[in-house]
Amino acid sequence: MTERPDKIRCDACPVMCYVAEGKAGACDRYANIDGQIIRVDPLTLLDARIKAGDEVKPFLTGDWDGGLVDSGQTFVTAIGAGTTYPDYKPAPFIVSQQIDGVDMVTVVTEAIFSYCGAKVKIDTDRHLGAEAATVRVAGEAVGHVMTSEYGSQMLSLGGVDHLTGGSKTEGRVTCDALMKLCNREAVEMTVDGGSTVVVQAGAAPIVDGKAEARMRVGCGSATIGMFASQWRGLVDEVVVVDDHITGVVSEHQAGKVLGWEETGIKILGRRSTPGRYFQVADPGLGWGGTNIDDPLAILGPWNPKKGARPGLRLMMVSTTGEQFAYYELDADLQPVKLDLPQTLRRSVELIDENCEPALCTVLFMGGAGGSLRSGVTQNPVKLTRSVKAQHTTVTCGGAPVYIWPGGGITLMVDVMQMPEKSFGYVPTPAIVAPLEFTMPRAEYAQLGGHLASIRTVADILQTGGEYGKDSRVISPAPSDLPWHRL
Repeated sequence: MTERPDKIRCDACPVMCYVAEGKAGACDRYANIDGQIIRVDPLTLLDARIKAGDEVKPFLTGDWDGGLVDSGQTFVTAIGAGTTYPDYKPAPFIVSQQIDGVDMVTVVTEAIFSYCGAKVKIDTDRHLGAEAATVRVAGEAVGHVMTSEYGSQMLSLGGVDHLTGGSKTEGRVTCDALMKLCNREAVEMTVDGGSTVVVQAGAAPIVDGKAEARMRVGCGSATIGMFASQWRGLVDEVVVVDDHITGVVSEHQAGKVLGWEETGIKILGRRSTPGRYFQVADPGLGWGGTNIDDPLAILGPWNPKKGARPGLRLMMVSTTGEQFAYYELDADLQPVKLDLPQTLRRSVELIDENCEPALCTVLFMGGAGGSLRSGVTQNPVKLTRSVKAQHTTVTCGGAPVYIWPGGGITLMVDVMQMPEKSFGYVPTPAIVAPLEFTMPRAEYAQLGGHLASIRTVADILQTGGEYGKDSRVISPAPSDLPWHRL
């Protein structure tokens, strides 16, 4: 009798671990069970008829009865499928189904992405850091701050230069941070010269220890335009303080149309167009994303020749309605702070009401290279052309992706639309993400696809794949996914 070796080699990625009996490899995705390398996580299938909240239904060879796999209802994802490594072989699962009377093929692969990253949108007016400032996790550089967008700060994280171009520690930390972010886990990061922020997909950002509640309704000018009519007759002047564009209602076109009179106000900023001011203060964590706690700091002397007078009523408010103050000018034309009149409270509440909840959005971004495409077809460029011509639909874990124009298959996907725990890693380091290509069978034949490897869903559930037989069927979220419409 031949004794089984203490360790066997896993060839599912370039690391080529030697794995002992009952142990997992470095990636925690493959294990040595009874002398065979198996995929630890089950192959995940999506079924349209399982409602949200239903229990996950596992399928093993012994107890699968053929239910839940009728044509067009079940979608085989790449989660738990295994990879094409070392890339010359067909994808782990090439699945044939009849969908709306059309013979369709889905090619399923867990893709190893060395060229990948995450684009992160953080809904906040708080200043996280200067554009191009380095973002760090555990002290290691993992990305940088991008441009600020409408009420959001944007980060670009990962990429091949951080994964492979720096030290081993930088690559490891970057890979770990990307995997956690894409699996909807919280990651604390710091911005050089800026803030500390905790980012978690689908959750509110936490900036310097404070959870954000709302995203601003708009810039100061937009806020004036939206709510000027709410203030007419209740107050003489309104200033909406904003780091980007501070609005002044008496000068703004909205105020002019409503017949607003001059007030003689002086804003200490760079005037853009009437009622719109840039650079009233430096960026920060205060009013409207500025560094000020006292809004009067952006005002100069009032001009009596242009309408300033004792008793003039002034309201100052931020773009989220979180900060507000009410003043009246005294005999020396100095603003005196008073309680906000009840008549103005509803307008402040309206600003707050129109602010959407502050959330973090994580978009995984990766490039599907030539070696990966060879698992689909022996002529990879044909797959690229089919994708660009929209003859082939690309999904990640069943979720829709955005394909960037230009060369190659560069994709972007919202991780909140994917099943939980869709992402893994290999310690090269690289991220492992599910990737599916779906097309008519005739199209697949024209691509030079691996026709001999096509299988049915029933066969996959019954006999499994190269790395085991376990599978599970879960509900997609949301239900409006592209494979429903193929």
